Amino acid sequence: MTCHEIEALRLGLMNSLGLGDEAARKHARDELGETPEPHIEALAEAGTLADCSRHLDTALVELEEAVAASDAAAPEHDYLRGRLVAVRDAESALDRLLTHGEGVLDGLGEAHETLHEAFPVDE
Repeated sequence: MTCHEIEALRLGLMNSLGLGDEAARKHARDELGETPEPHIEALAEAGTLADCSRHLDTALVELEEAVAASDAAAPEHDYLRGRLVAVRDAESALDRLLTHGEGVLDGLGEAHETLHEAFPVDE
C-alpha cells in the first residue's frame, strides 16, 4: 500500500506552482503506478491550487469511506487510519497555502491603491 493521495497532491502542487524537477515527478508517478484511480489522476494533473483542493477533497472522502469500511482487526486498518491522518494534514497545509496566497493578492491590491493615492494619475 502506498499513499497515493500525498504523491498525487505533490504532483498537482508541482504543476500549479511550477516547481519540482523531473526526478521528483518520476518518483511520484512511479508511486502512483500506471493506472491510478480517476480521482487520484485528476489530483496529479491539477493545474491550479483550487483544482488541487477540489480533487484532494474527493480523494479524502474516498479514503474516509475506505477506513470506515475496513475491518478494525485487519492488519491494513491501522495503515489506512494513518494515511487518513496524513492526508488530512496535507489538506490543512493546502488550505494554509491558499489562505496565504489570498493574503498576498490582497496585499498587492492595497499596495496598488496606496501607490495611486501617493501619485494620482491625471486623466
